[in-house]
Amino acid sequence: MEDSKILIVDDDVKLCRLVRDYLAPMGFLLDAAHTGPAGLEKVKESEYQAVILDVMLPGMGGFEVLKQIRSFSNVPVLMLTAMGDEADRIVGLEIGADDYLPKTFSTRELLARLRAVTRRASMADDRLNVEAEETTIRDVYINTATRTATKNGEELFLTALEFDLLRCLARSAGRVLNRDQLLDEVAGRSYDVFDRSVDVHISSLRRKLGDDSKNPSYIKTVRSVGYVLLTGPEAGE
Repeated sequence: MEDSKILIVDDDVKLCRLVRDYLAPMGFLLDAAHTGPAGLEKVKESEYQAVILDVMLPGMGGFEVLKQIRSFSNVPVLMLTAMGDEADRIVGLEIGADDYLPKTFSTRELLARLRAVTRRASMADDRLNVEAEETTIRDVYINTATRTATKNGEELFLTALEFDLLRCLARSAGRVLNRDQLLDEVAGRSYDVFDRSVDVHISSLRRKLGDDSKNPSYIKTVRSVGYVLLTGPEAGE
């Protein structure tokens, strides 16, 4: 089995070396960049199974790097930050990060989360070989074979998890799904994610759909239960 090629974007050269030395025996080939622009260029030039991205970077901050990556790639991104503020985690997830770790992480936790995001991406690729499904819910079109989604013909740039959540909701359109059902469906419980972060990914998906959580046209929150993709007359009420 080939090693997974991972990019770490962090200005701490020593940390990059430590992470490389730790991950190498675990089947990961680590490439490194030490500025935001350099990391962005590497993502454009090479194919990675995942990107470990620091928030505080010289030249271009990690959030801006992530925004630009998401304009052309759905590569799994694991954010690192020295800040423990929950707001920073939420910002990263809303922009399109797949997971988050504080820089005080243990190597075991990094490995577990890295394996989780790369496994999710691999599972998505495997589904391409067995699925060829097209779904249209009003003006939203979903193609699981190409893993693309459009609204009114305009492409929606979704992260892997956002796409899987939309696909799952579309398959059960009109039916309420709780967080456990969503996690089971999109990741088979292999994705190490807090239940609250599902809410953040749904919020980001809503934003990309141009939806309003207070007066939803697409995704409605059913308090204390879960979410439902609207299909009928109540949409937009």
